[in-house]
Amino acid sequence: MANIASAQKRIRQTVKRTARNKARKSRVHGAIRKIEEAVASGDKAAAQAAFIAGQPELQRAVTKGVLKANAVSRKLSRLSARVKAVQAA
Repeated sequence: MANIASAQKRIRQTVKRTARNKARKSRVHGAIRKIEEAVASGDKAAAQAAFIAGQPELQRAVTKGVLKANAVSRKLSRLSARVKAVQAA
């Protein structure tokens, strides 16, 4: 355990930041799961709505530094293609 006051403060900050980032990542994974479930169900309206709702959540993770920009861009591109494929069918 840290004895220095500044080190104790850094530990408290890290615990808070970790919890916050974990919650953000969990929201992102939930949004992705909802999109994938809507695509799997074959309902194009639900898939489109889930994609529109999930997109800002993924972008927010980038601005907060939880996920890398290229990773989110790639994920959104692939999800978008899957949503469009459902609409074409």
